[in-house]
Amino acid sequence: MSANGGTKAIVAALLANVGIAVTKFIAFLLSGSSSMLAEAVHSVADSGNQGLLLLGGKRAKRAATPEHPFGYGRERYIYAFIVSIVLFSIGGLFALYEAYHKWGHAGGIESWHWLPVVVLVAAIIMESFSFRTAIKESNHIRGNQSWVRFIRRAKAPELPVVLLEDFGALVGLVFALFGVGMTLITGNGKWDAAGTAMIGVLLVIIAVVLAIETKSLLLGEGAEASDLGAIERAVTDGPEVERIIHMKTLYLGPEELMVAAKIAVPEWESAHDLARGINAVEARIRAAVPIARVIYLEPDVYSVAAAKAGTGAAADTAVPQPQNASGEAAGQSGG
Repeated sequence: MSANGGTKAIVAALLANVGIAVTKFIAFLLSGSSSMLAEAVHSVADSGNQGLLLLGGKRAKRAATPEHPFGYGRERYIYAFIVSIVLFSIGGLFALYEAYHKWGHAGGIESWHWLPVVVLVAAIIMESFSFRTAIKESNHIRGNQSWVRFIRRAKAPELPVVLLEDFGALVGLVFALFGVGMTLITGNGKWDAAGTAMIGVLLVIIAVVLAIETKSLLLGEGAEASDLGAIERAVTDGPEVERIIHMKTLYLGPEELMVAAKIAVPEWESAHDLARGINAVEARIRAAVPIARVIYLEPDVYSVAAAKAGTGAAADTAVPQPQNASGEAAGQSGG
């Protein structure tokens, strides 16, 4: 659902931004407003970003290869990170440069005075429909989370990116409308430059937030607490497993979770029975958390003494550590 909803929100934002960019450029050419130029470049950057998100989603669907045995799901994270760079450089820094240039050469809007206002109001209306689509699609998977938590914890990057871009676009349009309106009222072009500067600062802030959140996904995030609890219950909810010795999870992509665990098992009569028991545990995990598609379970015999020693395995199954010349375990110091 999140992938389809994300694609729908991206396409809606792309169509809106392409149309808005064209009208903004026309308004800039006729009026000379720096706020209109900053907003036009902003819309072009957003359009390119949505194209990058669609490309990332398509490339992430490629089948796994021997070189990339876990597939290409993380490409969606990579392209989302590129989006933050584009938004920072093309959108934010350009707007700040244009504001600096306009401030030193401030002039009023000398022709087509009210055209920028009409374009900005129309853009606000069109952008609102795009933002509404992103909110509607996000609500399908957001649940009871706050918007801040949803953006910070979402594993599929497309909807948070589109939400932040659409929100930034709406606020930026309000800033541009303020700058243009005050310039028309006062005849002082520095208001137009001020509106442009506010747009630049806004875009830089959003780009930094996107970069931080996407970096966390690129580094690798584990399962949410709710999914982690469901996995633990699925593992221990049966006679096949006595306890979990240790477990780690990792998102290989937005809809693919890897689970690796060392589990304490009772003594089985045969390897066939042990394998059948592990298969039953894997089936329970997939039923509890369907996105847990890659599962590695290592059976062992648990002992309290080994757990205190930090090996996690029973003394009779643990591999002895090599000794150094002083008789200590390798990696340990006598201090």
